[in-house]
Amino acid sequence: MIPLRAALMGLWLASSCLYANAQIKIGQTVGVTGAVAATVKEASLGAQLYLDAINAKGGIGGEKIELITLDDKFDTQLTLANAKDLIENKGVLALFMTRGTPHTEGIIPLLDKFGVPLLAPSTGAMVLHQPLKKHVFNVRATYQREAERAVAHLAATGVNRIAIIHVDDSFGADGLEGTQKGLAAAKLSAVAVAKFDRSKPDFSQIAPSISKLTPQAVMIIGSGTAVVDAIKALRDTGSTAQLVTLSNNASSGFVKLLGDQARGVIVSQVLPQSPNYAVVQEAASLAKAKDVLDVSPAMLEGFVSAKVLVEALRRAGPKPTRDKLQAALEGINRFDLGGLTLSFSTSDHTGLDFADLSIITAAGKFRR
Repeated sequence: MIPLRAALMGLWLASSCLYANAQIKIGQTVGVTGAVAATVKEASLGAQLYLDAINAKGGIGGEKIELITLDDKFDTQLTLANAKDLIENKGVLALFMTRGTPHTEGIIPLLDKFGVPLLAPSTGAMVLHQPLKKHVFNVRATYQREAERAVAHLAATGVNRIAIIHVDDSFGADGLEGTQKGLAAAKLSAVAVAKFDRSKPDFSQIAPSISKLTPQAVMIIGSGTAVVDAIKALRDTGSTAQLVTLSNNASSGFVKLLGDQARGVIVSQVLPQSPNYAVVQEAASLAKAKDVLDVSPAMLEGFVSAKVLVEALRRAGPKPTRDKLQAALEGINRFDLGGLTLSFSTSDHTGLDFADLSIITAAGKFRR
């Protein structure tokens, strides 16, 4: 089996050659490096698996799809600069799979100004769902849905002392609201709520103060390396609490960063992992052809997002424009992704509502 890092590089290089004469340009600004790099690489691999398969068959109406990815290092200012470059200079038809709640919020005025659809932001922020954002089309469920599902599970298993640690930004506030809704539904209150700085996360004071309260579980709302640091800091205090985080960390790279601390961490999911779903089988088949034998949740999210993109491009017809793609997306109704059905309309840009939980096994795999 080819290691995931090698597979990613191989696909990246192969795609660069394949798309030399691409005709449909799709833009992406995302943290190829930085705090969320591990998950970003896997999501990008999943999307590229599907796009490569479509391009190998001639693309859409004879036009191949090029995904132009710029690294924003998970920095909101770079996200905005990259989006402007992609839209104004590179002339992309749409933006695709941005990452980060404040990052995506920051480019909405730009989308509206130029009439550019953004499909499948890799964030479940409620602010991107309600009120409706004209040019934002969500594929995955909301973070609040995930957080409520996680708390309901904990409460059902007798856990009633739950602490919350969240990043101090719009993503953290959104996840906090969902967690508190779940607690309220279970007639519980958090034993503690602590926040950390997104750019300079420091758990040297937070972890001991949380640990002293002996919570049975801690919900950690953050991204990538910050969550890893929080988990390690809590374990260093001797805390044995059940640790829970959201689907933005559902990647093999996240598990690798956790190392010995990975086992037993609960990670919510926005897509099924069971091979009983046709879309999971399809992704696994295309991955296996590239010698990638394990489809992580992050890869599957990228794969599903690419399927929706391709379907919208097909519906947009020959020589698609931004307006045609917008109309095509809003016309998708009960599209079968392979066991999951997705719909959009002019008044609803929420695609899927699937939410479930997984736990990281001793072998470093996500299992329901």
